[in-house]
Amino acid sequence: MADLATYLLTGLGLVFFIAGTVGLVRFPDQFSRLHALTKGDNLGLGFIALGVAFQAESWAQLAMLALIWVLALLAAGTVAQLVARAALTEQDKP
Repeated sequence: MADLATYLLTGLGLVFFIAGTVGLVRFPDQFSRLHALTKGDNLGLGFIALGVAFQAESWAQLAMLALIWVLALLAAGTVAQLVARAALTEQDKP
């Protein structure tokens, strides 16, 4: 049962990663691309971490997976803010 949950959640995470990548390639402006990429990657990593959590052997491994996901969420939000600000300042220049 745990193997099935791992396969399903990891597959769902990969679908979100692919959707974010398609959004990065297909959307017209920087802000739409940024939104698609950060949302897709954050959900994708969350589902993959949840799927891998079913295979964890200790609470320390579960805590490490949660820490990785939280740090990735914080980093993605920070980088998205910086990229959006840079895109805004570039639009004002001729």
